[in-house]
Amino acid sequence: MSSQVYVVIMAGGVGSRFWPYSRNSRPKQFIDILGTGKSLLQMTYERFLNTSNKDNILVVTNQIYADLVKEQLPEVSEDHILCEPDRRNTAPCIAYAAYKIKSKDPNAVMVVTPADHAVFQTEKFTEIIAKGIKASDATESLVTIGITPNRPETGYGYIQYEEGNEDVSKVKNFTEKPNLEKAKQFLESGDFVWNAGIFIWSIDTITKSFGKYLPDVAEAFEKANDLYYTDKEEGYINPAYSEMEGISIDYGILEKSPNVYVVPADFDWSDLGSWSSLHEMRDKDDNDNVVDGEAIIMDAKNNIIKSETDRLLVLDDLDGYLVGDFEDVLIVCKKDNEAKFREYVAAAKEKTGSKHQ
Repeated sequence: MSSQVYVVIMAGGVGSRFWPYSRNSRPKQFIDILGTGKSLLQMTYERFLNTSNKDNILVVTNQIYADLVKEQLPEVSEDHILCEPDRRNTAPCIAYAAYKIKSKDPNAVMVVTPADHAVFQTEKFTEIIAKGIKASDATESLVTIGITPNRPETGYGYIQYEEGNEDVSKVKNFTEKPNLEKAKQFLESGDFVWNAGIFIWSIDTITKSFGKYLPDVAEAFEKANDLYYTDKEEGYINPAYSEMEGISIDYGILEKSPNVYVVPADFDWSDLGSWSSLHEMRDKDDNDNVVDGEAIIMDAKNNIIKSETDRLLVLDDLDGYLVGDFEDVLIVCKKDNEAKFREYVAAAKEKTGSKHQ
């Protein structure tokens, strides 16, 4: 590889679909959700040590989580923890990191990844990332990673691609979460992959793309060119962010650019966006129950039981439920109905204010 590789970890989300395990004060990326002894953020960081020097790893997060990042990743220098004063979706987040990297290394290649995904088969994952880096380093293209689907999943976005070589293919279009019928058609067609939200591009290519498709965002971060890595950076970024449009990198750039490619991948992956997805990833008993805590289970199947108290939980005749017993919240609901979790959070806020957020 002819360019330095920088990895940008996006770690600013609140993970509301994992409430009440994930809270505003400690979202899911900072939690040991998979029972490995490490948070999702720590697992993501370690996964990319095979791709980049640790000194070239940046974390973009909300400013209220800066101390959590420092606590969990003490190896990351403070000037590589980029603190957003407001949540403005992924385009401003990525632009902030891109222009900061550019001020130091304009020839860099940038890998962008969420902090809260589960990836197994790390060696295969590293090989796929290397293919994406090679493609982006050799051309002026925007590269994304697509997971080969194994079921008609309605909770993921999809990418349709044209025939290419075995490593990389040109993207035809992006599709947001489809209904079940559409998802089945995508699976049968064989030219769709799940959008993993992992992106690879040269700094030059992505900043030119911001200039073309999101010029206001580009201008805001270009103005800070002489302020990055100085004590004046935060004072500029905070007010600039508050005036910025909230937009995703997918809508803002990728769906507009004619030069987007995808690297199809088949490593085990989950975006861990819901309790249901966690159920899929965790070890289960003979009746497909995931049990984390003390529980007596009778005639119950396909449930996820999570307890952070000393109480003994007794389940009888339940199918497909989440039973979550936390210090200040007990939740019992259908685990697959992920859309309702935002309603639960809103209702809790209305009833008790920020106490259970």
